[in-house]
Amino acid sequence: MALLWLVIVGVIIIGVQGIWFGRPALYKLKYTRQFSKMRCYAGDELEMVETISNEKRISVPWLRLEAMMPVSFVFRSGSGMDISQGDIYQNHKSIFTLKPFTRITRKHPFVCSRRGIYTLNTVTMTGGDLFGLWRITKSIPVHLNMIVYPSLVHAEDLPAIYQVWQGEVEVSRWIVEDPFLILGVRPYGAGDPMNRIHWKASARTGELQVYKQGWTADPQSWIVVNIQESADMWSVVTRPETIERALRYAATAAADAIGRGLPAGFAHNGYRVSGGQDPLRIEPDYGSPHLERLLEAMAETELKCMVPMEQFLSDEVQRNEEAQQARSYLLITSYVSPAMDHEIARLHEQGHRVTVLPVEGGKSDSKAVSA
Repeated sequence: MALLWLVIVGVIIIGVQGIWFGRPALYKLKYTRQFSKMRCYAGDELEMVETISNEKRISVPWLRLEAMMPVSFVFRSGSGMDISQGDIYQNHKSIFTLKPFTRITRKHPFVCSRRGIYTLNTVTMTGGDLFGLWRITKSIPVHLNMIVYPSLVHAEDLPAIYQVWQGEVEVSRWIVEDPFLILGVRPYGAGDPMNRIHWKASARTGELQVYKQGWTADPQSWIVVNIQESADMWSVVTRPETIERALRYAATAAADAIGRGLPAGFAHNGYRVSGGQDPLRIEPDYGSPHLERLLEAMAETELKCMVPMEQFLSDEVQRNEEAQQARSYLLITSYVSPAMDHEIARLHEQGHRVTVLPVEGGKSDSKAVSA
């Protein structure tokens, strides 16, 4: 009889604690997740910061948070999470115990190992009573977009032909400045006319500043990446590291050109995450905001070919028939086919420059030429 009463009392206690702790487990819980940076380069180390608060008088015996993340987010060992690794995604689990009116903040360092645009939409929250008999689950929206740019390489580590292209773009500038093209301000120099003084900037710095003007004949620098790894390749890239290296070269060239005050554009013959029926073309422009736009376009590039490169170059020839300004192309490719050579020669006949920057991993007919 005593044993029966013990069982009955035990069942009642378990039931009461289940009602007391289990039913309101997720009531008045707030959760936020954020990253230390929303834009970074591949290889950068960041932190994922989780904050959860219990805003009620009852403790939460256990709380589990689960989220799917890209496998390219490499977390440090001992980051306080249980990680189940997959080929594309990894499942993250965090366990919390919350006292009444308590807030917990956890920081998880990780490295973004690959470029791309990553979206994190929801986190699953599960809580319950002491014995796990009563469980409640709900999804928490987070809506985070992480943009990871291709990593940069040292300019001296690029193939030697890059230095030739760099020099050609600089030398092709005209001496005469364009009074209608204002790039910024610079310190006053001997011979600068009074009507070019920027009075507000001068008052702000305490020294005379004048408008920094561009050149009428600044060449339009175009950085073009060939998504094809070989002439007979179609659709999906089978050797992704070759094209990833090409995108790293492109990111370095864009950052270098815009950093020297030159307009730079970007194009490729592949698909992109944001869609589009035509190959990507971003017109040359100046400044840091434009560089971010170029790097974001490189981040969202899919390793899948839309049109052959010879067709892309042929379209450039037709587009340039009405162009009034010389263009300097930096074609980053793992090969040069005879058909591509033909289109490069046509661009040269139109007065444009085409420099082929080779990418390791292509076929033996790869070239490094400056037309």
